[in-house]
Amino acid sequence: QVQLVESGGGLVQPGGSLTLSCAASGSIFRLATMGWYRQAPGKQRELVAGITGGSTYFADSVKGRFTISRDNAKNTVYLQMNSLKPEDTAVYYCNTVPGRESYWGQGTQVTVSS
Repeated sequence: QVQLVESGGGLVQPGGSLTLSCAASGSIFRLATMGWYRQAPGKQRELVAGITGGSTYFADSVKGRFTISRDNAKNTVYLQMNSLKPEDTAVYYCNTVPGRESYWGQGTQVTVSS
């Protein structure tokens, strides 16, 4: 059974930084394309970053500000978020790309506000 647990969210001022972590259990991690998604109130969940092998993907809205990385030895994927904006406020989730319904976790809340 695969379990993904996100952590690292919080309240940060505009322009600040946060690093999110996603710890994965199960056997999918090493082979899977992993991604970070977010869902803001009243909006659909969207993919903001993905990583597979040495390749990464970023949504235009976060390009140049967010970095995604993974540590296969620790079964963990990270999202480094810099220059945060109020519009980055959302619940952030990790999952495979594309996301599998049974893998969605609780997510971690990121709030960008002064």
